[in-house]
Amino acid sequence: MFDFPVATGSTRAAYIAGTFDTKARELFFLRQCLERLGLRVVTVDLSTSGKTSLASVHPREVARHHPQGEAAVFSGDRGSATAAMAQAFEAFVGTRRDLGGIIAAGGSGNTSMATQGMRALPIGVPKVMVSTMASGDTRPYVGPSDICMMYSVTDVQGIHRISERVLANAAHALAGMIAHPPAVSADSKPALGLTMFGVTTPCVQRVAKRMEEACDCLVFHATGVGGQSMEKLVDSGLLAGVIDVTTTEIADEIAGGVLSAGPTRMDAFARHALPYVGSCGALDMVNFGAWETVPERFRARKLYRHNPTVTLMRTTPAECEAIGAFIAAKLNAMRGPLRFLIPERGVSAIDRPGEPFHDPEADRALFSAIEQSFRAGPDRKLQRLPLHINDEAFADALVAAWQEISVSSPHARRA
Repeated sequence: MFDFPVATGSTRAAYIAGTFDTKARELFFLRQCLERLGLRVVTVDLSTSGKTSLASVHPREVARHHPQGEAAVFSGDRGSATAAMAQAFEAFVGTRRDLGGIIAAGGSGNTSMATQGMRALPIGVPKVMVSTMASGDTRPYVGPSDICMMYSVTDVQGIHRISERVLANAAHALAGMIAHPPAVSADSKPALGLTMFGVTTPCVQRVAKRMEEACDCLVFHATGVGGQSMEKLVDSGLLAGVIDVTTTEIADEIAGGVLSAGPTRMDAFARHALPYVGSCGALDMVNFGAWETVPERFRARKLYRHNPTVTLMRTTPAECEAIGAFIAAKLNAMRGPLRFLIPERGVSAIDRPGEPFHDPEADRALFSAIEQSFRAGPDRKLQRLPLHINDEAFADALVAAWQEISVSSPHARRA
């Protein structure tokens, strides 16, 4: 990620991105709407056809931001060209010092390219995507970002009584966000990220309660996009640190569940030297949907109906060993002060004696794998505690760990 300079005052421009070789009429209509509202507009052409462009920024200028240069974008193959242009656009937006907000319109190709660039922008920079894809699963486009998706109703093809209203509304929405940014909160408390799952709720609620006077506590649901969202805020400079109680998304990444945050989970703390307190919350489980959605290869495993729409699978000792190795490698790459606390008596509400996922052997494999690979240092400590994750004393230990590492951190003291 890059440090994006947020434009302010009269320097801010509304950016319009899209394929001007096929959507020029619609994109120039957006420009007309925005200019009528008094905004300065920059048009960015993401076309891969190589045709002449009337946009402010020629597609070749965007393409030069690809690591392999223009040739990677103008390859002649539509699929690879689109993917390469999206990568180039992501790099391009990081160089724009006057970008006050961005809007795009189009179908699946335009949406894919434009939103890749939008996702690279910090939280809070206005982003509007008018798309034929906005009435379906938008996670691939929005991800952990704050992109406003607006369904185009008709195809983005021509200006008529429907498209005129939809596009005009989208332009006015972006203009309002640019012209009237929200007031900066007067709260001087540092923002603290916490991760939670239903089975770690008692722990996280206690931590948040104890921290609420000192910090603005932001709790993220560890459902894949939750962890991504937290780390997006880290990259955007909006968190002073985290208490990452619930690292369960890593279990889904390793064992093939549906709530993975991807292989880059925890990488934000290698990019930013923020205080990090972590734990093993819900690493005993892998998530699937309703019972019938569990893949056939897992049907003989230890499964638990969490509710009618969520089925949990207990992680095995081998999976726990791999999860532990993953976590240790991420911890070793972190740049800031860190504490990682291991709850030896169970990592979730259903991982304790008498509960369905109680498996001391699997937990030992997890804890040992982390401990064996973890590189300790003066401000990098691993701590094993004879406690369950939802014990009150464990919450107290997490808070104490945060207080210990945040005292000397300028990040944790900032507003």
